[in-house]
Parts: sequence; C-alpha cells; structure tokens
Amino acid sequence: MIQKVVMIGAGNLATQLSLALHENGIEILQVYSRTVESAKALAEKLNCKYTISVKEIEKNADLYVFALSDKALQPILDGLPVPIGKVVHTAGSIPVDIFENYTKIYGVFYPLQTFSKERKVDFSDIPICIESNNMEFQENLIALAKRISKSVHLISSDQRKQLHLAAVFTCNFTNHMYCIGQKLLEEKDVDFELLKPLILETAQKALQLNPLSAQTGPAVRFDEEIMSSHEKALENTPDFKKLYSFVSESIYKMHKSK
Repeated sequence: MIQKVVMIGAGNLATQLSLALHENGIEILQVYSRTVESAKALAEKLNCKYTISVKEIEKNADLYVFALSDKALQPILDGLPVPIGKVVHTAGSIPVDIFENYTKIYGVFYPLQTFSKERKVDFSDIPICIESNNMEFQENLIALAKRISKSVHLISSDQRKQLHLAAVFTCNFTNHMYCIGQKLLEEKDVDFELLKPLILETAQKALQLNPLSAQTGPAVRFDEEIMSSHEKALENTPDFKKLYSFVSESIYKMHKSK
C-alpha cells in the first residue's frame, strides 16, 4: 500500500495531484521544488515540509512522484542519490525506462488533463494512465489511482506517447484557436463572451457524436467564396492567414476521404 508520498515538483500538475491525494488520505511527506516560493506555497496547502535541495529529499517515502516538465526530469534524477525508492513520473511523452539506471522499481502515473494551479479540478473522472516494470508495484499504483479517479487504465509508453500527441491537438492547439478568436474579436471591439456558447456546444457535440461527423464550416463544404473573404480579412495577420488556409485544407481533405 502506498500511504506516504514525496512530491517532486510544485507546478500545475504537482499542485492539483498532491492536493487530490492529500484529500483522499494519502500523506504528502514533503514537497521539492527548485524555488522556495513554489515549494513553500504548496507545502503550506498540504501542511507538510518542503525543500529546494535534492540532497534533503526524505528517504522513507512509499512513493516519489516526479511531476516536472520533461526537460527538468533528467537533471533532477542526475542529482539524486542512487539508488532511490519506488518512483513514478507524470509525463506523457517520456518512456517508463528513464528510471532504469536509478532504481529497481519504477512506473508512470499520468493524469490525462490540463492543469492550472489556480483552478481546482475533480479528479474522479480524469483518466489516469498506469505503467510499471513490476507487477506488484503496478497493482499498488492502480490502487492509488483508484483512490482519486474512477478512470484508471494500463497504457504502455508507446500508447501514452501517442495519447499525449492526440491531447496536444485536442487541448493545446484548440485553446490556441480560442486565443486567436479572442484576438480577432478584440480588433473589432467584440466581446469574447459571444463565442462561449459556441465553444460549449462544439465540445459537447464532439463528445456525443463522432468528431468527424460533428465537423461543420466552410472548409467541409469547400465554400471558396467564404474562405477567400476570410483570408482577405486576415491580410494584416499573415500567420493567422497561413494557419486558416492550412487547417481549412486539412479539414477538406479529411472529409473528402471519409
């Protein structure tokens, strides 16, 4: 059983995951972060200790959760004493075997969601993807995940990498489109609030229908007149014009071949 956890990281995911574990009876022994401000802020919410030195990380935890950016993980691992205890990372694109030279038992605990420090999320419906090099440890990770979520899945490193890629398209790229939409409206002094019902309906329709079937707009119909007028309106923002043209063509080709 995993009862005592050290959280290595204090960013968006680390904050929300550690709070969810804490609220479901898991003791967070310590928070590590590279900055005092981040470590202290999260530790105060969890009523636990914190450190900014890898040499001061607690030695008696049941689990060490590396909730760090991809580029930060390797340098932190290289600074830790070897061997360390049972560990997991929370990254989408990093293989499980990144830990193989540092410890004997390791895994992945990947919550598939977008996180912000300021916005509390309900973990109960968030898919948590589990992988491990050890069957007993895998079962322990599954049990831990089920304490906070009803959606727990065994996903290989190769599958998780593809899942993360799909998530970038469906989350990060989609949100970037919202940013562009907001900027275009600001140019004409139109409130972004007007788009919010459309955003909600688009998301709900994608969940209820096949996304390919739910697609609408001038690109599906290949309405050249409307698309040409849109591209003309984007003359002063060539990056947006290029994006509009590229995505429209992609939509058309996908629907033409279905």
